[in-house]
Amino acid sequence: MEEKKHILTMLVDNEPGVLSRIVGLFSGRGFNIESLCVAETIDPKVSRITIVTKANEPLVEQIEKQLRKLINVIKLRDLTGSRSVQREMALICVRAKPEARDEILRIVDIFRCKVVDVGPEYYIIEATGTEDKMRALVNLLKPMGIKKIARTGTIALFREPN
Repeated sequence: MEEKKHILTMLVDNEPGVLSRIVGLFSGRGFNIESLCVAETIDPKVSRITIVTKANEPLVEQIEKQLRKLINVIKLRDLTGSRSVQREMALICVRAKPEARDEILRIVDIFRCKVVDVGPEYYIIEATGTEDKMRALVNLLKPMGIKKIARTGTIALFREPN
C-alpha cells in the first residue's frame, strides 16, 4: 500500500511529558516524524501539536486510534488534503555578495518575503507559504549560497465551513 504524507493536528493538555508520550507512540511503531510544531493556544492550559508523517492509510488509522486513547489528547484531526489551510515559515541566511544583492531582493519581492536582517555579506530572509513555495524559494536561493536555514515544518488549521 502506498505511503503518503499526513498532517495530524491535536489539542493536548499543556503539561510536562505529554509531547514525550505522543512522540513515543510514533517511534515505538517505527514512524518517522517529518516535522513537529508545538505551541500554546489561546488557552494557556492547551497546546496544539502538528505532526507531519508518511504512512499508508491503515497505519495512520492505527496511530490515530492510539493517540485518541492518550488521556492528555483533547482533540485529533487529520488535516491532509484541501479542507485545511497549511503554511510553513522559514528564516534563510543567504550570502549577499554585492553583485547578487539586487537578484536576491527581486526573489524576496516575487515570493512576498521580508529581509529581516542585513549584514555586510548576508541577508536573513523571513518567508511564509506552502511547502511547495518554500521548496521553490530555497531552490532559487541555493545558487547564491544559503549559509543556514531554520524551518517550522507545516502548521495547519481546519478550514471553517462557509
